[in-house]
Amino acid sequence: MKETVSAAELSAIRKPLDLYVQAAVEGDSRVARPAFAEGATISHAENDTLICLPIQALFDYYDQTGKHPASYEIADCNVAGDVATVRIESKFGDAEFTDMFALVKAGGDWKIVSKIFTVK
Repeated sequence: MKETVSAAELSAIRKPLDLYVQAAVEGDSRVARPAFAEGATISHAENDTLICLPIQALFDYYDQTGKHPASYEIADCNVAGDVATVRIESKFGDAEFTDMFALVKAGGDWKIVSKIFTVK
């Protein structure tokens, strides 16, 4: 963790990340929606092919897969003014991921504008 990120700022950045994970626990995309900016995207590589989708694909995943255990730990966080990048190590059910997020602070709240991930 970068020491330049204040405890208060880290706490504020955790709010959308907590919603992202809680939506999996509850199996309900409505929990995650406030964490993401309108127009946010989700991207990854599958069979050596780049996949870039609107965040609705993640919301559909939550609603289709239902409730399951999920957790995360912040591995890295960098903040520059009103933008941040965060890398987390997460577990959704039995699957483990490295997730990276780009966030923007607007109106006093951090919103995820982009999520990229890889399966471990």
